Amino acid sequence: MVRFRFAAILCLAGLGCLIATSAPGPQKLTSFDSRANALLAKMTLDEKVGQMTQPDQLYLKSDADIANYYLGSVLSGADSDPKEGNSLEAWANLIDRYQKRSLETRLAIPLLYGVDAVHGHNNILGAVVFPHNIGLGATRNPALIEKIARITALEVRATGINWGFAPCVTVPRDIRWGRTYEGYAEEPDGVKELGAAAVRGLQGAGLADPLSILGCAKHYAGDGGTAYGSSTIGPHLLDRGDTRLDEKTLRQIHLQGYLTTIRAGVGSIMPSYSSWNGLKMSGNKRLLTEVLKEELGFEGFLISDFAAIDELPGDYKHKIAMSINAGMDMVMVPERYQEFIARLKEAAQDGTVPMARIDDAVRRILRVKIAMGLMDQNHGQLADRQLWKQFGSAEHRAVARDAVRQSLVLLKNEHGTLPLSKSAKRIHVGGKSADDMGNQCGGWTISWQGQSGNAMPGGTTILQAIKKAVPKETKVTFALDGKGAAGADAGVVVIGEKPYAETAGDRSDLSLAPEDVAAVDNMKAAGIPVVVILLSGRPMILDKVLDKADAFVAAWLPGTEGDGVADVLFGAYKPTGKLSFSWPRSMAQVGVHRGDPNYNPLFQYGYGLSW
Repeated sequence: MVRFRFAAILCLAGLGCLIATSAPGPQKLTSFDSRANALLAKMTLDEKVGQMTQPDQLYLKSDADIANYYLGSVLSGADSDPKEGNSLEAWANLIDRYQKRSLETRLAIPLLYGVDAVHGHNNILGAVVFPHNIGLGATRNPALIEKIARITALEVRATGINWGFAPCVTVPRDIRWGRTYEGYAEEPDGVKELGAAAVRGLQGAGLADPLSILGCAKHYAGDGGTAYGSSTIGPHLLDRGDTRLDEKTLRQIHLQGYLTTIRAGVGSIMPSYSSWNGLKMSGNKRLLTEVLKEELGFEGFLISDFAAIDELPGDYKHKIAMSINAGMDMVMVPERYQEFIARLKEAAQDGTVPMARIDDAVRRILRVKIAMGLMDQNHGQLADRQLWKQFGSAEHRAVARDAVRQSLVLLKNEHGTLPLSKSAKRIHVGGKSADDMGNQCGGWTISWQGQSGNAMPGGTTILQAIKKAVPKETKVTFALDGKGAAGADAGVVVIGEKPYAETAGDRSDLSLAPEDVAAVDNMKAAGIPVVVILLSGRPMILDKVLDKADAFVAAWLPGTEGDGVADVLFGAYKPTGKLSFSWPRSMAQVGVHRGDPNYNPLFQYGYGLSW
């Protein structure tokens, strides 16, 4: 893709200036407008509205609807797998079938097919699953994040999919939020750098690279700043709640990741379910159009979250008009796509939504498709089956293993407990998550909520990794409850949260589960050195276990490569991870951040030991 050099200063109220250096940047998407406008001039209203519509394939009434309604995009949302099964071949066949349908239309405009590839191509059996963003934030390594995103793009393209709903550049400010693990850090500094690196990895040297995929920065803006108790869904705690901040503070904290991802050339942005001072983001013209498109110069298109416009006020036509007029370009309407198309057409015909706004939305979508090379015959439209040999490969797993090593944060290490000696005669392992791939990967793994158990093939649990790491003379024993440790040289207890995603993960109390505390107690009762490894999507309250642990490791949600944990446990690599979230002493400290006079965490932002 052609590059250009520029020097600009972007000044925002309350931010000072963000200086864009003369380093090469991505090509401006508006440079494709001549082709986009020529195509737009040929389009009927039906074809334009179709480009703005994204149903979930799970709810398509028929494959023929892709051509009949001139659909511009299709997605696979949570648990929306091919009917033929969740294999690489089934996915590639599905996407190719849909893409061929789009090419049957009069103008043969290919589909954008979207999927939540948020820590690898995590919907597909056999894919490499990387640590969730909270762990990657602890690495503080943008080069690693870019490499992870590049591998994710390759594995996504192997299935024919060309759009990933990532990176998430949220700044979670209250760890009771169920989406905390989707954020790199509680402070914007870490988010800015790593989000941009992820975009560079996903989109490669340019969108026209057939091995790149379209990135999507999300969830704009302030999704991590919602007030506790303001949610309108589920337990009514945080998810989809209201961010109550003045604009200066919103910019200083929650817009920073968008400044850098836009500079990195991200082609799409997803507005949040959440509200800002009472107004849902899906209908917020101030932030979607005036700030994002006009002030920040975002040239790509906006895609709504899953059925997000349903949460706007009024009847369905009013919801649609409110969102489109606010600046939404493409709408994710998983099931109601036929009704959406009919109502949007009405709104365009009666002037409720101006045709100029329709044309602007479609132009933005077309310019991205053209930039991706999708309008060029046989360019990256169908699955590249030559990539199958790289899918879930040892080379990809080696990068994930390195990411696990770098993400681990050593919080405590008394009496030189770590690293463990490989010459130990016996190591006893316990805890519900020691041999559980589902707990290790967390939510957004095969299914939306994730699930405990070992449903993801190809990876290694922490117990399996420990067994692989020691010589055959060392005996590794295991008990889920941690009992039976007497006589062992050391014990390792792997505890933590079970999988969850979004609203289902909102919690009022972050205390450890009783079975986790019991497993540590049982191991400690044997009088041996005890290493506790916590698998979690956020810091947890450790008052009942920390004093009993001789060493304590925050391993976050490390994904499929448990070998990376064993690499550090046995000293092949030193721990280098640093906390990207403050670790509270108690629930009273949750939501208290640097700069607050009451900031007195158990472990500060940036903390991490080594040896």
